Amino acid sequence: MGVFSKKDRVALDMQAISTFITEGTVIDGNVKAPAVARLDGHITGDVDIAEGLILGEKGVINGNVVTKDMIVHGIINGNINVRSLEIKSTGKITGEIKTGALLVETGAVYNGTLSMHQNDK
Repeated sequence: MGVFSKKDRVALDMQAISTFITEGTVIDGNVKAPAVARLDGHITGDVDIAEGLILGEKGVINGNVVTKDMIVHGIINGNINVRSLEIKSTGKITGEIKTGALLVETGAVYNGTLSMHQNDK
């Protein structure tokens, strides 16, 4: 066993956020960011975040999302490709999800197709 195991990974909502898109911000176009981002605004376009994305309750994405880990409190209309996904009780997703791990809270809404794969790490 290595020094760091899967259990040692810091939860996404406990990591430092490198990019913050605030409520009231509207972006028409694709967004690409390093590390971890939090989105509370509206994006019409694809989102590519290197490490992780937290979509706040007021956040809306109309486009596809690619990242490692994701927590959804807001609304996504598009496809999602992630290593792990949490859909919180206020989250709403319409589209295709490809993930290795999925957690859905009571009250969350998901309409679309789901395909799951084993995580390598």
